[in-house]
Amino acid sequence: MCVFDKDKGPRRLMQKGLTLILVGHINFILGAIVHGSVLRHISKPNQHITTEYTVANIISVTSGLLSIVAGIIAILMSRNLRVIKLQIGLLVTSFLNALLSAACCTGLLLAIGITVAQNGQGLMRGCNDTQVPINARSPVSARCPFDTTRIYDTTMSLWIPCAVLAAFEVGLSVWCFIVGLALRGLAPCGNNYIKEQLGEEGESFPHSQHLIRQPLDPDA
Repeated sequence: MCVFDKDKGPRRLMQKGLTLILVGHINFILGAIVHGSVLRHISKPNQHITTEYTVANIISVTSGLLSIVAGIIAILMSRNLRVIKLQIGLLVTSFLNALLSAACCTGLLLAIGITVAQNGQGLMRGCNDTQVPINARSPVSARCPFDTTRIYDTTMSLWIPCAVLAAFEVGLSVWCFIVGLALRGLAPCGNNYIKEQLGEEGESFPHSQHLIRQPLDPDA
């Protein structure tokens, strides 16, 4: 896991960075749609915040943005392996993105489980349910300030891909974090490509100095 191939490593890092950017964009768009359009009406119905839905979708949007940032840093890192600031940036962003994506995936799975268990009753918050309980799978006639048509199917069809993409982001971020450890030479990835290159430069430097000093020799 900690081996960073000096020939194929930069290309793989760039590919992972591009994948993170793509996945991050898709997750951000899906999270924005489900939070801004589908679940906007239950974010604060009658001053009662629907925590499991609001938090899950806000984390999803934030995770998408952080994945984009981590992908950009990974691409820059693939072309500038010796830049210390990029190495630290890759470590920090990939670590934070792995944690946030894991929290996003967990939150979305929790929201999906609650919604399925309650037959979507949480999605009908804000409706007039004083007479009988209503759910999103078989809504009865109720006065709602929003359109309840297929709200259950739409929400689930957006949440499930978001959860899958969040899990994919976790895997990519962990891989980038391990690469960052290898490039910095941190435990448990002590052997790294940067130290190897610096060692090679150190071995070739005396030879270069000898070639430069040769013309200065009076006997030449």
